[in-house]
Parts: sequence; C-alpha cells; structure tokens
Amino acid sequence: MTSTGEQTLNANGITIAYEVFGPEEAPALLLVNGLGSQMIGYRTEFCEKLVARGFRVIRFDNRDVGHSTYFDDRPTPDVRAIAKGDRSTVPYSLSDMAADAIGLLDGLGIDKAHIAGMSMGGMLVQRLATEYPERILSMTSIMSTTGDWSVGRATPEANAVLMQPLPEDLDAALDQLTENSRIIGSPGFPFDAAAVRAQHVEILKRANHPAGKIRQQAAIFADPDRTPALRGLSVPTLVIHGADDPLINVSGGEATAAAIPGAQLKIYPGMGHNLPEQLWDDYVADFAGIAGLPA
Repeated sequence: MTSTGEQTLNANGITIAYEVFGPEEAPALLLVNGLGSQMIGYRTEFCEKLVARGFRVIRFDNRDVGHSTYFDDRPTPDVRAIAKGDRSTVPYSLSDMAADAIGLLDGLGIDKAHIAGMSMGGMLVQRLATEYPERILSMTSIMSTTGDWSVGRATPEANAVLMQPLPEDLDAALDQLTENSRIIGSPGFPFDAAAVRAQHVEILKRANHPAGKIRQQAAIFADPDRTPALRGLSVPTLVIHGADDPLINVSGGEATAAAIPGAQLKIYPGMGHNLPEQLWDDYVADFAGIAGLPA
C-alpha cells in the first residue's frame, strides 16, 4: 500500500507530523484525532482499508501531541477554572487547532477534503466545517458532541479516566492505560487486553507528552457551544456514535445530528468510545457513503 511514511511540514506557525496513504488523484480524507491521541490511533490497517475503498488518507498529530509542536512555553491551564468560565489560562483554542489542519491541507496542496474526527477530533471537524466550509467536501463526526454540556456527559467511572495522571513506572502506566481502554471501550465486542497493551507500548514508545493533553483539554472546555454554528452547515454530514459510549453519552451524537440540517445519524449497538476492529468495514462503508464514492 502506497504511503509517504511519516513526514513533517510547517503550517500555521508550527511543525505538523503527518502521513499520507494512497494515490494523489484520489479524493482526500483527513482523519482528525481525539484528546491526547497520536495519529497512529488511526491504525495503519484501517487507513489501508479506506485507501482500498477509494480515498487518499491523511493522518496527522494535532499540536501538543506526538511529533508535532509542543506548547510547553505556555502556562499550565487551570482546567477546572476554565470549565467554570475563567478563560485566563487557556493556551489555545479548538479554532487554532482547526487552523492547523487547514494549514496542513494547504501545505499538501489540497483545496478541498472530506474530514472525519473522533471524540475531540469530532469537535475539531465541526470547527473546520463551520469556519472553513468552502474547504470541506463532507464531514463525519464520530463519538463526539456539540459543546452543549447538557448532552454527551460521561459516566463517573469514564470521567475519572480523563483525570488520572499516569504512574511513572512503565508497567504500572501500561496497566492503567489498558484498564482505561477497557472502561471506555465497547462492551458489545471482545476486549483483547494483550493487544491493547501492545498498542499502548507502541504509543508510549513513539511519544509521551501528558502536558499537551491537559492543554488540549483546556481548549475543549473553553470552546463555546457549537450548536448555533452547526445549524448553519450545508456540507454533507454523517454522525456516528456508540449506543454504549460511557465517555461521551450517545445524546452528544444525537444532538450533533439534530443541529445540522440533513445530517445522517448512525448509532452502533455495543460500541463505546473506540473503533472496534469488528466494525471497521462498516465505518469504511459509512465514510464512502457520505463522501459519495461510487459503490
């Protein structure tokens, strides 16, 4: 499968790490990551399936994660104060992060793209579609929400996953990460603890930057309710959500679809806050459908 391998470019004043799969002539699909997640969260095998379906796939590290620029010169945000309305320690916004993605497309010479994002990535593709509609061919928002805090609320157990610092001991950290994946994962599908642990080993080996996750979280809390802007969208939109998502309740996906004129909503039973491998072919078909690719 054709891949550029990991590369970097300068865009929007930062360095962005990215990888492209598939031929240049295929329609571009930009995959946007969730909170603290590196681009390898979109597994290579999944990207290859999308290429086989007809896309040119771009995955990348958001700012403050992986191999993209870190913002360690910014003060540590007071996330709890931000959630209560004090924005004085916000290091950057979701709109800034959306501008990074546009800069990446510019650097790759891509005028228009299909976009898909999961969790925080869903929030970012919503910002991309509302702030740069002329650049967007279609949008898929996955296991995300609108910024209206009355919907999409986490269970107490899942919320605790977001707030836990990782132990310094590697084995203890891997134990915690694996258990966290179980807590927020998909109860309707098998949980392979050994495989999940191996994925976390790969992630930590590539990069480990917990301070960036806190700053990204601050950007989420500081972002205003996107519902009014979403009501003005006219791009083809698909909303995917798990019926059993403990981290962002399915009501977040339902509210997203309800806000966007003509949006399609697909709820998967048994799916939590991850992309179970057993559903990859379904997701690929979903992406191709909203993108209008030939059957």
